[in-house]
Amino acid sequence: MAKQIRIEHVFKVFGDQPKQALDLVRQGLSKQQILERTGQSIGVFDANFTIEAGEIFVVMGLSGSGKSTLVRMLNRLIEPTSGRIVVDGQDINALSDKDLRALRRKDISMVFQSFALMPHMTVLDNAAFGLEMAGVDKAARQQAAQEALEQVGLGAWGGSYPDELSGGMQQRVGLARALASDPAILLMDEAFSALDPIIRTEMQSELLRLQETKRRTIVFISHDLDEAMRIGDRIAIMKDGQVIQVGTPDEILRSPANDYVRSFIKGVDAAAVFKACDITRQALTIISEHNDRGCRAALRLIEDSDRDHAYVLNARQRLLGVVSAQSLRDALHGHEGMLGLKHAFIDNVTPIDASTPVADLFGPMATAPCPLPVLGEDRKFLGIISRTTMLRFLDRDTPPVPPPQQVQPPVTLNPLFPTGEADSPSMLQEHSDSATRQPQGEQQ
Repeated sequence: MAKQIRIEHVFKVFGDQPKQALDLVRQGLSKQQILERTGQSIGVFDANFTIEAGEIFVVMGLSGSGKSTLVRMLNRLIEPTSGRIVVDGQDINALSDKDLRALRRKDISMVFQSFALMPHMTVLDNAAFGLEMAGVDKAARQQAAQEALEQVGLGAWGGSYPDELSGGMQQRVGLARALASDPAILLMDEAFSALDPIIRTEMQSELLRLQETKRRTIVFISHDLDEAMRIGDRIAIMKDGQVIQVGTPDEILRSPANDYVRSFIKGVDAAAVFKACDITRQALTIISEHNDRGCRAALRLIEDSDRDHAYVLNARQRLLGVVSAQSLRDALHGHEGMLGLKHAFIDNVTPIDASTPVADLFGPMATAPCPLPVLGEDRKFLGIISRTTMLRFLDRDTPPVPPPQQVQPPVTLNPLFPTGEADSPSMLQEHSDSATRQPQGEQQ
């Protein structure tokens, strides 16, 4: 069962006079000023946040930012100078050595950058090594190790030796060793940074797959922002021992806390992070349950709204089709009486699934005859994406995603008014459930 971790005003001072350094901290001096005055180095400076049970929490920063020091305090490989680290309600700083060893054996495992495999031991024995150190009998530990190897796709390699495996496979063995004890918390210190890019991506996918199979609290150290954005539920960005910002990937990209975070994220591939639903904008929508009428009323509504397109829905908010002022005029040309909206639907409009990465939208948008509709769960209409929206997204001098718009209700066309009344703006207003115009209309 995954466990919550609370980091409460934690400091770590490296040096022989930590109290003097903490006194200067309380006076408001910076890390650099304290180092110059006392020779004491502050590795972590007042870290204060919560890691929720079951999330992948990525700690990021440049070399020397304090990220490895912070994570090593979570299992007391490094002792904090002050503050509290609370795991599932238990202050681990107050644990005896015996209880701390039990916590490490049962609840917390760690995966390091170096594979640290024993070359003279088989893959199975390497995966079982932690359980052996914990005193688990041979049959039980080998069964647990075999199950862990199966989880990482190495079930058939138990009898092999590390030098017979590729680098990516060796890292999988290291991961299996951590998983063999079935920990609630997994600490991963730059676990994939030594791997080739392709293998690294495969290991990231493997970690996400394992998390779907059984959710653990994973604290992952990385200096690679694209990696953090891909795997992290939330991210903490550190600088000079301080946690500058904590947030989800899209929160950090939308609202960087300061210039440092802004410069830190400048090179990230936002198109790989955001989904279609993140950049969806509002559109003029029409509810029409009657396909045998409505063209004249819809044309007047589009013209009065100064729009180019309208998106036709049924009462359950499912998309029926898209009409434009021009397609409505073409359908009505030479036609007397009522005409159904279906006769004016634009061809070749391919809806976009809300979960589609923005990076996959460039092709469809290039050939789209209109801003494309975005559909969510159960094919419900969510909004549209236009070429203008895509261009704004690509502009690195503006936030990649605009703030959400207020959702406006669709206009319901009354199917009962005769043809002449449908041409009257006042009758359209009277017979619609709502004629509220939506802000920031679609642009092609």
